[in-house]
Amino acid sequence: MIMAVDVGNTNITLGMFKEKNLMGSYRLTSKRPRTSDEYGSILQSMLDNTGITADDVDAVIIASVVPKVMHSLVNSFRKYIRVEPFIVNYEAETGIKFVTENPAQIGADRIVDSAAGYALYGGPIIVIDFGTATTYDLISEKGEFLACVIAPGIQISANAMWGEAAKLPEIEIKKPKSILGRDTVTSMQAGVVYGQIGQTEYMVNQMKKEAGLENIKVVATGGLGSIIANETDVIQTYDPLLTLKGLQIIYEMNKDRI
Repeated sequence: MIMAVDVGNTNITLGMFKEKNLMGSYRLTSKRPRTSDEYGSILQSMLDNTGITADDVDAVIIASVVPKVMHSLVNSFRKYIRVEPFIVNYEAETGIKFVTENPAQIGADRIVDSAAGYALYGGPIIVIDFGTATTYDLISEKGEFLACVIAPGIQISANAMWGEAAKLPEIEIKKPKSILGRDTVTSMQAGVVYGQIGQTEYMVNQMKKEAGLENIKVVATGGLGSIIANETDVIQTYDPLLTLKGLQIIYEMNKDRI
């Protein structure tokens, strides 16, 4: 079995794959400092809940955008799973050709999302990840990573409002019944959600225009992505497991090197 690990700025998501089948997935915060033994205890508990032992895990593949957690996390896999993890970067075989000026700067999450989007849905394609940041990656019909837009994520925007404005409360991020807010909470929800919908539609349409690609697929992922994807026609598919699927795809392409 393969353990796929997506280390994001907010959460660490783990998925267990038997061939191409996702057997279970788990999520924990990446903001809390942990030792390798703490990670190991969590890993063992997760495996037990799925009816899997450490001996069942043949390989671990990791995409990370949080360098500070990697030492403890990687050592936990070595100690408790007894596997040397494969760390994704732009030099891995992904099925994507990076033609930007500095491929080394492309985050591992975007590499994985691009590989998954292209492999599963074909190109040309825009892959949107509604994570801590919202990213828009443009992949050509030939699998070339052409460009990316990075914008503040939905949660970052909301945090900025109630963190910087003394009288604005912390709110649940959800779509209100109307953009015409009747109180502070619904007004803030309208600004956050409808503002993100408007940003998404403008970004996608402008990327299509400047790339000269009108007939292009748009696939979205990310924890809060379903809120936006359900409200706009510019997104054709919302795939919440896209990143984990991408890690499994990249593992298959690189397993002879692992």
